Amino acid sequence: MAAIAVLAAVVLTGCDVSRGPSSDAADEEATASSSAQSGFTPSEDDEDPAKDIEGVVVTDYAAALHVEPTVRVAYTKAPPDGGRHDVVWADCQGTVYPKAVRNENMVHALEHGAVWIAYDPDAVKGGDLRELADRVDGVPYMMLSPYPGLDAPVSLQAWGHQLKLTDADDERIDQFVQALRENPYTAPEPGARCDSQNTGFDPTNPPPFDPTPPGPGAAPVGP
Repeated sequence: MAAIAVLAAVVLTGCDVSRGPSSDAADEEATASSSAQSGFTPSEDDEDPAKDIEGVVVTDYAAALHVEPTVRVAYTKAPPDGGRHDVVWADCQGTVYPKAVRNENMVHALEHGAVWIAYDPDAVKGGDLRELADRVDGVPYMMLSPYPGLDAPVSLQAWGHQLKLTDADDERIDQFVQALRENPYTAPEPGARCDSQNTGFDPTNPPPFDPTPPGPGAAPVGP
């Protein structure tokens, strides 16, 4: 993760990363965040509390459908939130990517229970970007990456769930993460590996995102 931290620093160049708030202010912020998340913890009685979050779109996908590294998937959403994916997952150990990453690898990490926060690099910068990075950096089963051409400033993805937002400080971000990160009821393979050691996926030089539409040889999202 040290290398990723260096990369994250590149993303946040020019941002003031010092921590200045008083302990009282920090406590108030933590209390507010905890209050926003209350009621969104999955349980046997409420397996998918994300359904109660305004704006969340839920889609059913078949799991364990893989493609090879040279194959693209014709996803119906941008960013995608499920469906066919690469055999190798993206590193999702609280990983802050400075560049956009290939969709097919990111989707596999969602299958393992990760939450992926994508952002429009033209719209989210400075303090807003730092705020998103702070939510992700070092937190297991979390990823952050830019997504060129995104139709909203911020988009959250978990397996079969998507939420698009205009503000990086929207309280629904924490609610979405609370409801879906490692959710054993919604992720097909919750708790599966999120590290990329010996998988061939290099988080310091991941497969790049391809913004062009998939061609005729693309694989379908599902069966």
